Amino acid sequence: MRKYEAFYIVKASLADNEVQQIADKFKGVVEAQGGTVEKAGKWDKRKLAYEIDGNKEGNYILMLFEAGAKVPQELNRQMRISDDVIRHRIFLREDV
Repeated sequence: MRKYEAFYIVKASLADNEVQQIADKFKGVVEAQGGTVEKAGKWDKRKLAYEIDGNKEGNYILMLFEAGAKVPQELNRQMRISDDVIRHRIFLREDV
C-alpha cells in the first residue's frame, strides 16, 4: 500500500452538494478497490490561471488516500471520463 494525493478541479457552476457528491463518488472508487481515504473535501472555489473548455473558475478538491498500485489507474480513468472534472492529477506522496 502506497500513499497518494488526488487533486482535481470540478466546474464552478455546480452547487456545494453536487461537489460533495462528486468527492464522495471518487472516495467510493478508492474504497471499493480496497484503499483507505485519509481525507477528502472541497478546498475552495477559485479563478483558474487560464480558461479551460470555457471555464474561468473551478472548485478545487483534495483527497489523500492509501491504496495499491492499480487504484490510481482506475481513479484516473474515472476522472478522465467524468464531464464535471476539468483537470486532475494523482501524485505519489513521499513519506513525511
